[in-house]
Amino acid sequence: MREAISEGYKTALKAGDKRRTATLRAVNAAIKDKDIDARGQGKGPLSDEDVLVLLQKMVKQREESLGIYEKAGREDLAVVEREEIAILNEFLPKGLSDAEVEEAIRAAIAKTGAAGGKDMGKVIASLKADYPGRIDFSKASGKVKAALG
Repeated sequence: MREAISEGYKTALKAGDKRRTATLRAVNAAIKDKDIDARGQGKGPLSDEDVLVLLQKMVKQREESLGIYEKAGREDLAVVEREEIAILNEFLPKGLSDAEVEEAIRAAIAKTGAAGGKDMGKVIASLKADYPGRIDFSKASGKVKAALG
């Protein structure tokens, strides 16, 4: 993932794409910042999974800002946020459709042998391991609860 982001940054720099360059520069800076943090704690550099979580967090921050700008009628700033979200999403794995999420939940329940609500944690953990970054767990947890209940 790091290499894809770095290559994207270099390409944007050569093409003179200022928005893309600035966005990917921010991503690289955030990754380096987290690497330095991890080194201070005696850990190695971020894994691809950690980078994925970081990118998802950056997208979520921009979506929140987008909502605020739209409510305030600041279309100029909203456009910037939309562009940055689109750039960041290029580096994230594609999310699963609702039907695919429900099938993944059924498979996870079968895999873990979950029988009731008390096993919800096992099912969520299995989904997180099998589909990192591809499921919105704030929505999926309700579906897991319904499937187990």
